[in-house]
Amino acid sequence: MGEQRVSALNDKKKMQKFVKALLADVQAMEYMLENDWFESGTIRIGAEQEMVMVEKQSQKPACVAMEALKKMKDYDWVETELAKFNLETNLTPREFMGSCFSELEQENSMKLEKIQEVLDTMDTDLVLTGILPTLKKRDLIMDNLTPKKRYYALMEAINQQLIGNAYELKLSGIDELALKHDSPLLEAVNTSFQIHLQIEPKDFVKMYNIAQAITGPVMAISANSPLVFGKRLWHESRIAMFQQALDTRSSHDHMRERSARVSFGRDWLQESIMEIYKEDIARFRVLLSSDVKEDSLACIKKGETPKLRSLQVHNSTVYRWNRPCYGISDNGKPHLRIENRVIASGPTVIDEVASACFWLGLMEGMALYTDDIREHISFADAADNFAKAAQFGIDSKFNWFDDEKIPAAELIKDKLIPIARKGLEHRKVDQTDIDKYLGVIIERTEKHMNGARWMLRGYSNLKEKVGQDEALRVLTAEIVHNQKQNIPVHKWPAPDPSRLKQYKITEMLVSDFMATDIFTVQKNDIIQLVAELMDWNKIKYTPVEDSKGKLIGLVSARLILRELTRNSSNRSTRTAGDIMVTDLITVTQETTISEAINLMKTHNIGCLPVVNGDDLVGLITENDFVRISRRLIERAQK
Repeated sequence: MGEQRVSALNDKKKMQKFVKALLADVQAMEYMLENDWFESGTIRIGAEQEMVMVEKQSQKPACVAMEALKKMKDYDWVETELAKFNLETNLTPREFMGSCFSELEQENSMKLEKIQEVLDTMDTDLVLTGILPTLKKRDLIMDNLTPKKRYYALMEAINQQLIGNAYELKLSGIDELALKHDSPLLEAVNTSFQIHLQIEPKDFVKMYNIAQAITGPVMAISANSPLVFGKRLWHESRIAMFQQALDTRSSHDHMRERSARVSFGRDWLQESIMEIYKEDIARFRVLLSSDVKEDSLACIKKGETPKLRSLQVHNSTVYRWNRPCYGISDNGKPHLRIENRVIASGPTVIDEVASACFWLGLMEGMALYTDDIREHISFADAADNFAKAAQFGIDSKFNWFDDEKIPAAELIKDKLIPIARKGLEHRKVDQTDIDKYLGVIIERTEKHMNGARWMLRGYSNLKEKVGQDEALRVLTAEIVHNQKQNIPVHKWPAPDPSRLKQYKITEMLVSDFMATDIFTVQKNDIIQLVAELMDWNKIKYTPVEDSKGKLIGLVSARLILRELTRNSSNRSTRTAGDIMVTDLITVTQETTISEAINLMKTHNIGCLPVVNGDDLVGLITENDFVRISRRLIERAQK
C-alpha cells in the first residue's frame, strides 16, 4: 500500500538529508546481503487487491472511499488508493504450500463480502476490473484525488518533473485514443491484483530473470483491461496507461534517451538485487521524502534489522512491472520479495487466484527447469513478448525458447502449464488446488477466452444495439453480477442488456451520448461538397471549423435545401461560409441531457455543438434524443 508518512521535497536541505539516508540504506542492505542477514528456508506468498466502487443505479464511479472507510474503521486490512473511487486490501502472507491458494481465495472473497456489506448501505457496488468500463476522463480531476498527504505530495512531485505542458495519451487498438490531461491522476484508471513471492537472497538474480521471462505469457492469459473511455484499445491497456500517465518526458529534436518511470526494464539482472536499486536511484530523481529518524548504518552496528524506509519510499515511486521489495518478517529477520504487478484486478476472485497460481507455479517450475533462463531466451525477446501480450493478450504470438515462434494459447497449454504443475507439486501444494486453479487457465486456452476477449466481444455487439454509454453500463452491470457468483470468465454468457437498472434522465450527461466522430467542413468549401458529404454520411448537420480546428459555424440540411432552391444562378461559387449559422447555441460535456433538451426546445434547433472553449469536441442532435427515448421506453416496458 506504500509508505503513508511522506511529503514532497520542497527545500534543498530536506532533499540532501533524505538522499543521505537513501545512500545509507543502500550500504546497509549491501552489508546485510554480504553477511547473510536475510531469512531463508521459508517461502511465503501474499497479495494486494485493488478495486473500484460504482453507483448501483448508474454504474458510474462512486467517489465514496473516505466515507466507506469511516464505516470500516475496524477493518485494518482495507486502505485508500489514489482516487476516491478506489479501495485496496492486503491479504495475509502465507507459506507457499498445502492449501495456500484455496485459503487465498477464501480470504479474499470474505474481505470483499465484508466491504460490499458496507457499500450496500451506500447504494454502491465494488467492481474487480483492470480499468472500469464506465470511467470517463472527467472522473480523473484533482477533486477526486484521495485527500491524503502522500497522494498530494506524489502528484506535486511528478508535476514538478513534467518537461512538457501536459500528460499525453496516445494508444491505438480497434479504436484510437489521443488526448491530453493536466495531472498524473490518470494513473488511477488502473486496478490490479498484485502478487508477492518471497525469494531466497542467493536465488534472487535467477528468480527475477525468470519473472521477467514469463511476464508476457502470464499477462496474455490474464488480460482484463481492453476499454479506456469507451475506446477498444490494448487487451491489457493498463500497461500503456500507467506508463503514459506518469511519463514526464517530452519529445525533442535530438536522440538523447530518457527512461520512463514505469517500465519493464532494460536488461537481465546480472549479479545482485542491488543493481535494480542503484539503477533506479541513478536514473530517477527522488520525488518524496519521509521523516526518517532511523540511522540504518547505526542499526547494523548494533545488530538490529533496519527498516530501510528511505529506500522503500524511493522504490515505491519507480514502477517496474516486476518490482523488488524489502520487508521484515514477524520473526524480525529481513526478507526479499518479487511483486508481480501485471495481473489485472478481476474478472472474479477465482480468476485472480488462478492467474496467481499459474505465475507462482511457473516461477518455481522454471527454477527447476533451468539454472539460467538467459541461456534460452534473449532479453529483447522477453521485452518483445511483454509488449505483444499487452497489446494482443491471448491472441499474441511469442518468441520463445531457442527462437521458437508459438501462439500464446499453445505455449501456455502445452509447455507452461506442465512446468507450473511441477513447480506447484515441488512446493507440496495440495493436488486439489493445483487441479482447480490450473484447470481454469487450461479452460481459458481451450475456449480462447479471458476477461479482455469477453469484454471486447460483448462491448462491440452491445455498442451497435444500444449505443456507447449504455453498452458500457451494461458491461459493468454484467461484470458485477458475474463477480458476485464467482463464475470464471471463460464461462460467462454474453452481456445481457436487461441486467441494467433503470436510470434517471437527470443523471445523464451530454458527453455520454454525443457523437465524437464528426464530419466537418471549412468556410471556403463549396456548397455542393457540403451537400454530398452530408448525403454520403446520412447526417443533417455539419460543423464549420477554421484551419486551426476552431468552431466558427454550422450548416444544416435545411440551409442547403434553401440555398439550392433559391440561388441557382451562382450556385457553383457559393460556399459554406455564405450560408452557415454563426450565432451558435453550444453546450459542454458536463451539460445534462435534460438541460440540452430544454435548450433545443427553447431555441427551436435540432443540433447542439459540444465545445471545450473554442474547440469542437462533439455533436448531439435530435436523433440522439430519439434513440435515448426509445431505449428508456423499452426499459420501462420490460
